[in-house]
Amino acid sequence: MESSRFHRCLLILCASLLISTSTQNPPQHHVALFIFGDSLFDAGNNNYLKNAIGLANFWPYGETFFKHPTGRFSDGRLISDFIAEYLKLPLIPPYLQPGIDHFTDGVNFASGGAGALVETHQGNEGRVIDLKTQVLYLKNVKEHIQQQKGDAETRRLLSRAIYLISIGGNDYIAPSSVFESFSKEEYVGMVIGNLTSVIKEIYKIGGRKFAFVGMGAFDCSPNMRALKQDEGGCDEEITALAKLHNQVLPEILKELKSELKDFKYSFFDFYSTLSERINNPSKYGFKVANEACCGSGPFRGVLSSCGISKDYKVCEDVSEYLFFDSVHPTEKAYKQLAKLIWRGGYNVSWPYNIKTLVDADLKHSFCN
Repeated sequence: MESSRFHRCLLILCASLLISTSTQNPPQHHVALFIFGDSLFDAGNNNYLKNAIGLANFWPYGETFFKHPTGRFSDGRLISDFIAEYLKLPLIPPYLQPGIDHFTDGVNFASGGAGALVETHQGNEGRVIDLKTQVLYLKNVKEHIQQQKGDAETRRLLSRAIYLISIGGNDYIAPSSVFESFSKEEYVGMVIGNLTSVIKEIYKIGGRKFAFVGMGAFDCSPNMRALKQDEGGCDEEITALAKLHNQVLPEILKELKSELKDFKYSFFDFYSTLSERINNPSKYGFKVANEACCGSGPFRGVLSSCGISKDYKVCEDVSEYLFFDSVHPTEKAYKQLAKLIWRGGYNVSWPYNIKTLVDADLKHSFCN
């Protein structure tokens, strides 16, 4: 009985794959990717903003993979690009890119400079896509898909999609005057409170499966080393905020799981995985972890100097470097991290990794 059931399941799977090649509707196993966040995931949205607060649409950004700048803050692809590849999707385009009218593979809303708090954007309205606006754009996308595919197909697509989120770094690197009247606990609570409200909003729209990238070890980035070179090279205040964020957010996600039906999530320990590479670069195939490939000043760590500053320099072999510019990792680093987010063990991604989030639905849809 089990053998015949397995063969029936296999036949259904094969038939669905054949059918999917002859129809414009996404196949039954198709999983879309919706991307939210800041410059770690921005694939070019800021290119289309007037006077964006952060841009990477000039050389040498994009030199490795694309051979031209795309707006990505790296020499090549980002974590989100590799996750799309794992999902067998094309590169996910930025939402603001003109001419996009096909959203069944997903779309990228991330914007360099974005934060979770309104205060992080004060004075920069229109120069960055804040997180709440990114969710408003998702509502627009839902309406567009409904017009093309109908309500039932839209519900199915949104419920099976992965919602990949990286946010908070800009909130914690913001000028201290923004949070000097709050304790660290209060401030982190505000950031995660805003993120929580956004999660609930995405859930209302139809999202069920979320992947969160925790705060990375940017307290020890080339930029921080340049600023704190007389104090050991790392910003202890940002260290404390990042670690507290990474402690509190998983606790909140556990609460949401019990509160929201069918809510599933993956939390990636970005801090430990990036710290490992900063402290032991040779173990991961890097030669330089304290200095950026591109930039100016000490450690080539002057913020936003890559490609702009008159005296900026670029390394000869980017594959030797962990950081491409003063803050953002190289494509090589992003590829390693994306692999862990996709299928890493419980020590780095929990309670699911993205692959197990996807596989659970595949098994159910074909063999239930």
